[in-house]
Parts: sequence; structure tokens; C-alpha cells
Amino acid sequence: MHKSVDKESLLSAEPLVSVIVPAYNAETFITRTLASISAQTYRNLEVWVVDDGSSDHTSAIVEALAQHDSRIQLLQQPNQGVANARNVGIRAANGVFIAPIDADDVWCQNTLEKLVDKFRLLAPQAGVVYTWSIDIDKQGQPTGGFHAARISGNVLKTLICHNFLGNASSTLIRKTYLDQVGGYSTELRNCEAQGCEDWDLYLRLAGQCEFEVVPEFLVGYRKIASSMSQDFNQMARSQQVMLASVQKKHPQIPKYLYRLSKSSFYLYLAQQCNQTGSFRKTLSWLRRAIKTDPLVLLRPGLYLLPFQSLIGRLDRNAQNRHTRKSTDIFSLSSSEVPLNRLFHAINSTKVHHPKVSLKLFVGSVLHRTLSKI
Repeated sequence: MHKSVDKESLLSAEPLVSVIVPAYNAETFITRTLASISAQTYRNLEVWVVDDGSSDHTSAIVEALAQHDSRIQLLQQPNQGVANARNVGIRAANGVFIAPIDADDVWCQNTLEKLVDKFRLLAPQAGVVYTWSIDIDKQGQPTGGFHAARISGNVLKTLICHNFLGNASSTLIRKTYLDQVGGYSTELRNCEAQGCEDWDLYLRLAGQCEFEVVPEFLVGYRKIASSMSQDFNQMARSQQVMLASVQKKHPQIPKYLYRLSKSSFYLYLAQQCNQTGSFRKTLSWLRRAIKTDPLVLLRPGLYLLPFQSLIGRLDRNAQNRHTRKSTDIFSLSSSEVPLNRLFHAINSTKVHHPKVSLKLFVGSVLHRTLSKI
């Protein structure tokens, strides 16, 4: 009875969505983030911006924007970290669903509409619906990176191996499941290992509910050198602490999956270092990846990184050439293209790009293989 009533209520009305925006010294991008939220075609939402002890004009900007959109609410607190800030917003939320978004990311105009519509088709055991994202720079232009997967159902083992969701701004989460797992963990900050809070949450949710996907690029994930996700040593510590916690909760999962997770993450960090021009660090993370699990040698992309790093040491302009090349997949963009036209063009022309198709295929094969373990 409970299941049918819950599903019927979702189909007969527009459930309230609570958007949670943790913000720390976010004055540069918060206007664009909130503009993308206010412009959502799904209108039944509330927006909780949690200013986590900013020393810039973040709060003043949010207050000014709230004058034009009464759905925007500002909460302020001393700096306690992103996990705590998100939890403060979640506790204040009244929605059936929680939609986290970082204060420098942006949504396509119909992101929430598509995520809610997906939930309408699902049974209550589905607790997370995610979508795809493109990496963008300070100007909001695609950098060539993206996150895309068609992984659904019971995703725990696959999620241990790699965070296929990619970031904290691409999900819609049923609040009842968030409450069950206790929200975001503040332990990573307590261990001076911030960075994997969203991955940690997804892993705990994966132990309680099923995941589903909207296979479209609907999120712009901003990657800038000063962001926390660019502190690679801290990210590595964060993943180690997170995996240790997961391993205690799920001792039945084979240990080699945790080694594979660490090795794959080190390879990811090597790729990120290479993109930022940190060529010596690229080789350092590659060595750690191979030492942790030699099976990483089977990944073809590994062999390009040392070559690119060597070229980078010999040629100061290699990073710029690499950056230009990396935008090929989303090269239709320009600074004059409005955000929603950009997403529409990408979804119309790039969803079936060979790089996207290959990523989807490899991810699906990995998921099916791990499901049999």
C-alpha cells in the first residue's frame, strides 16, 4: 500500500524539490549558478544557499538575487566545511527531493524537469537519479572533459571502483534515503581529507537504494585551478579515508576492487595533472597507479600520458595545444552561445560522439562484470 500511494502522489502532483547550494567565497560564480536555478522549467522548488563563512560578497549577492526570486533563502554560518554546509541546507529543506549543486556549477534550463520526470516512472526503491555533465572553465566554455554513464540499479560495486557520477551537481536524491544515511559525512574534514564528500555519500546511498540515469548532458561542472578538486594530494587522502570506511561496512566485497579503485583514481589524478601542465606530477601519479595495481597497464589511455608529459617538458606551449585539442568533442561552443543553446547543441550532436560511446560501452561492461562478482 505504501509503495502505490507514494508513486501515485508523485504522478499526480509536482513534488517540491529543495535545491542545496553550499557557498564559500563564491562571489565570482554564484550569480550564474543561481540564475541557472531560477531559470529552471520545473517551478516547484526552493533554494537554500548556505554561506559557509565567506569573507567576500557572497551573502550580499545572494540577498540581492533573493529580492527577485522569493524561492531563494540564505543561511549563514561560520566556516565548517562543505559537508556540514550541505547538511544544514538539507535539514532546512521541505522538499520530497534534494538537488545539490555547487556554487560554481550550472544547470541546463530543463535539468530538474527531466530528473523529476524520470523519478515519476520509478518505484520507491530508486533513490538517486543522475544525469551527465560537461567540464567548463571560468568563462563557462567546455574544456573537452565530460562525465557520462548508463549504469543503473544496484551500483555499489561499480561505484567503489570509480565515481561514474563525477561530481556533486548532477543528482536528484529522494530525501527519505538521505535521512536514512545521515546526509553528508563530516569525517573527511575532521581527518583533513576533504574532497570526496559526494562520492562518499553516493556509496552510502548505493547500499540503501537503486540508481537511475537521464542520459543527456544537463550540467556544467566548472573546473578551475583554485578549486578544492584541484588539490590532488588532498583528493588522494580523501579517497583513502573514504575507502577505508566503506571497506569496514562492506567486508564481503573483494579487496582487489578497492585496489582497483585506488589505482584508477591515481590514474585520474595523473590525467588531471597533465591537463593543468603539471607534468612531473603526472608521472608521479602514474607510478603510484601502476604500483598500486599493475592491471592499470591494460588501460590504453595510460600510455599517452608519459608521452604528453615529455612533450610538455620540452615545449612550454604544449599545454595550450593540448587544451585546444581537448575541446574538439565540444568545439561547437563559443563565448557568444547562451548556456541553454550550448546544452541543446551538445545533446543534438555529441551524445553519439565516438568518445562518448566508448566511455558508455566500457562503463557498462565493467558494471555487468562487477554485478556477477
